[in-house]
Amino acid sequence: MCVGSHKGWPHVRGLKGVHQVARDELHRRHDELRQGATIRATLGPARGGLPGRPRRLLSFRTRVILLNPATSSSPALQHPAGLKVIFMAEMWERFSYYGMRALLVVYCVNALGLQRADALALYGLYTGLVYLTPLVGGALADRWLGTRHAAVIGGAIMMLGHFAMAFEPLLHLALGLLVIGNGFFKPNTSALVGMLYAQDDPRRAGGYTIFYMGVNVGAFLAPLVAGTLGQTVGWHYGFASAGVGMALGLVVLLRWQHLLGDAGLRPGQPPVGWRDVPKVIAFCIGAAVFTMAVLGINALMPGVPTWMKLVGGVALVAAALWLPGQVGSAKASAPPPLTAAERGRVLGICVVVFFVIFFWMGFEQAGGSLALFADQQTDRHAFGWEIPSSWFQSINPAVIVLLAPAFSTLWTRLDASRFALSEPAKQGLGMIVLGLGFVVMASAQTQAELHGTVGPQWLAIVYTLHTIGELMLSPVGLALASRFAPARLGGLLMGAWLAATGVASYLAGSLETMLAGSGIPPYVFLFGSSFGAGAVLLLLSPWLNRLLMRRD
Repeated sequence: MCVGSHKGWPHVRGLKGVHQVARDELHRRHDELRQGATIRATLGPARGGLPGRPRRLLSFRTRVILLNPATSSSPALQHPAGLKVIFMAEMWERFSYYGMRALLVVYCVNALGLQRADALALYGLYTGLVYLTPLVGGALADRWLGTRHAAVIGGAIMMLGHFAMAFEPLLHLALGLLVIGNGFFKPNTSALVGMLYAQDDPRRAGGYTIFYMGVNVGAFLAPLVAGTLGQTVGWHYGFASAGVGMALGLVVLLRWQHLLGDAGLRPGQPPVGWRDVPKVIAFCIGAAVFTMAVLGINALMPGVPTWMKLVGGVALVAAALWLPGQVGSAKASAPPPLTAAERGRVLGICVVVFFVIFFWMGFEQAGGSLALFADQQTDRHAFGWEIPSSWFQSINPAVIVLLAPAFSTLWTRLDASRFALSEPAKQGLGMIVLGLGFVVMASAQTQAELHGTVGPQWLAIVYTLHTIGELMLSPVGLALASRFAPARLGGLLMGAWLAATGVASYLAGSLETMLAGSGIPPYVFLFGSSFGAGAVLLLLSPWLNRLLMRRD
């Protein structure tokens, strides 16, 4: 659930936008670190101390302000008031998303009577599409709708989807509405944060950090509230609470949008008002009609594999978005060919993108097979009460909040030392840590088969290890794609990262079906795929680093 997984960067608006934002942040952080080194060097050695050691003339807070002016309490450096609006809207939206996600697989198995494999396949299809639709929603916002209007449309569609989840016959329609609404909402709220700041505003990184905390607060609370209601009171109460969360996020965005100023509005476009209600309703109806049409077409092709339908659908949508920009436009001249160094960097990024599929295929078991293990094979009794299985999914955002600052410091210090690791090497280690989590999980599965259930500490260890792996891979990988991609291919390569995550999510849900009859236990396979891919990536990291660092 890090910035590059489910709660942040994967849902940024448009491909060009995420590339530019990430590149700007990397350059700004580099300049700040360089300035900090200059400040420390200027202070000189301590009086009477050892040569080369900086004098402690500045308080900790003063040094922090010099290195990051956004931390100052000066009114001129406070964050825009609109950040509070986006923080709350995003927090409630993530509350709704992760509340529903915590319940989905368990609900399908326990309430609807779906077979385990079918429930996991549905989960994989849903999460896979969630990573693809933001590309469409971001493109539509950039070209026609405007960022703020698109976010409101997406929030309304998602709200309807969550409430529809409370009714069993509407399951597939509800999931379709959630996928479409997510495509409009997520990329555009993320982009709104950047629009609150000037291009070179030193507060921008701090703003995204605050935004990211809102994401994790929502993700932490969702399983505790929606999960508890769904599993102890009634499934429809859990799903309805997710809908209420989305409604609150939408109310916040609309009621206090004046604090956003002109952020997210196209030139001459007014803020969202009552006159836009018919447009929002039309999009909601259109989303429902589109979902029903897709479900109808799917029913007419029972013999076609799901992956082929997905590929065909994605190709049609991509063509629909690309062709309007090509019709009637004459290109003055073809772009110059890529240089040898640029081709090398593209190759390096593509290799890394291929490897991250193995990571996310394992990581996305969190809401699938691990959720079922928590529900069926974990002893959750404490003090005479049975803890809802959904609570285990709050471990990931909690660990992120606790450990993300430590990892940021760790990478900064390592990069400045002789033990510096390349970006591919860090990601390889993250995959190995993920694999260690599946060693624990395989042992837990064995114990559960022998004794019926196991203690909750097994899953707590697994979720913690997987989160550590995520912190080592996700933000590092996104920074790598942003830093080394040629400017004209930045959006395309970031899209490849998102597509790889979507493919991995689909594979995560289909894994048990694919392994059926092979005799290979799923968790043993996931250990091998994660650990093996990480080890190979580590071996390839010197070569990949040379490709990425090559200059013409």
